[in-house]
Amino acid sequence: MENKKVVVSLGHEALGYTTNEQMEAVKVTAKALADLAQAGYQLNITHSNGPQVSMIHKAMTELRRIYIDYTPAPMSVCSAMSQGYVGYDLQNSLKSELTSRGISTPVSTILTQVTVDPYDEAFYSPTKVIGRYMSKEDADNEIKKGNFVQEVPGKGYLRIVAAPKPIDIVEIDTIRVLSDAGQIVIACGGGGIPVIEQGHVLKGASAVIEKDAIAGKLASELKVDKLIILTSVPCVYKDFGKDSQEPIDRMNVSIAEQYIRDGQFGATNMLPKIEAAIEFLKENPSGSVLITSLSEVTAALKGKGGTVITA
Repeated sequence: MENKKVVVSLGHEALGYTTNEQMEAVKVTAKALADLAQAGYQLNITHSNGPQVSMIHKAMTELRRIYIDYTPAPMSVCSAMSQGYVGYDLQNSLKSELTSRGISTPVSTILTQVTVDPYDEAFYSPTKVIGRYMSKEDADNEIKKGNFVQEVPGKGYLRIVAAPKPIDIVEIDTIRVLSDAGQIVIACGGGGIPVIEQGHVLKGASAVIEKDAIAGKLASELKVDKLIILTSVPCVYKDFGKDSQEPIDRMNVSIAEQYIRDGQFGATNMLPKIEAAIEFLKENPSGSVLITSLSEVTAALKGKGGTVITA
């Protein structure tokens, strides 16, 4: 088959939740991605980083508590660290799997910055939980520094950060050059490193970017044939979790928007994926979106499962 350019968005299931889990999980993920490459799909990969960035934030905060000379790492730095080490594990596992199959395609990770609007409404009502449970005293200190916290009864307090909408992918030209050259690119990990433009300077923002939102934008920018969103369920469901639950095999943008108005999709899980699909298809109406699980993706691409969304 003629090579089709795709963006593949990997969820938590593809990476695990701890360092050791990730090392094992990426081996399984690499096999599924190598299957796609072997079938003629030219891969551009992005991934989640929720557990990873939270772990790094906890570690850097605790380091500051033990060694007073150290400073806590800003959220943007934690995002950069998570991009680096997730990309490292993923590209090495994928390259190894490809080589074992006689495929010599280069695999690269691009540390990616994404601009956000400093006046985005998300900064005034943050929703993303990050880091460790804190005492009341620690929570008060965070508030004094201008950060937001949320109490979890019986457990303590957690810091919460904003999830603003992505504006521009700073390194998109580099990503495009590698992608157009037929290489496999891992980019925009964890939604990208959120930055704010201040004149000629990019300043890290205390925020995270929804990885599904950046997957849709990356797919639009690269004008790929297909956006593949991998999650923990084999397809999108109507009435998910209810007795009347039923799989949705296909839908177009108009139907998807109606389902959104009907409240069919969970705000923190499926809704961002559907919104990303709609954004991509409005920009690239000749493309398509597949939502399925890692274990089902090969079959779903043959029309045996998953949910396909078209313009």
